[in-house]
Amino acid sequence: MRKNFGVKQYLYPMPVFIIGSYDENGNPNLMNAAWGGITDTDKISIAMSHHKTTENILKTKAFTVAIGTKEYMAACDYVGIVSGLKDKDKFKKSGFHQIRSEFVNAPIIEELPITLECELYSYQNEVMVGKIINVSSDEKFLGPDGLPDLDKFTPITFDPIHHDYLALGEALGQAFCIGKEKM
Repeated sequence: MRKNFGVKQYLYPMPVFIIGSYDENGNPNLMNAAWGGITDTDKISIAMSHHKTTENILKTKAFTVAIGTKEYMAACDYVGIVSGLKDKDKFKKSGFHQIRSEFVNAPIIEELPITLECELYSYQNEVMVGKIINVSSDEKFLGPDGLPDLDKFTPITFDPIHHDYLALGEALGQAFCIGKEKM
């Protein structure tokens, strides 16, 4: 027998995106968002209501999306709790450090392993769509093949049911291969 829950956001995994933007004066801001994902080969969509980050992106037409990690979970949570509308030093207080993207007018967080650098594509019905201009990673997070290495960082996801952060990690099988057993 199945139990019905009604309309809920019960979906796993929910990403922990840390969205970076500059305001009109070049001051950095960050926020934590979970409702989003890749929606085309070069687009990311994120549900965003009214936030300082939303205001910034609509003005500057650019933002970054970093992947939250276990190693920086407290800082990732902090930027989701504190509003940039109320605390102008939110970025500094998070403990994160920024570098300016070479490709878009938005900050990259040095401590987080993977960053999507995006131009604003559209914003309708509280859904921000960014065109991915570049993806970057500090070389310290790369493996011998030159790609991000999950032995060097632990991405986290958001549990929308219990409001926990969960670690990702163990590889279970090769996509587009293990299903061939059924053929």
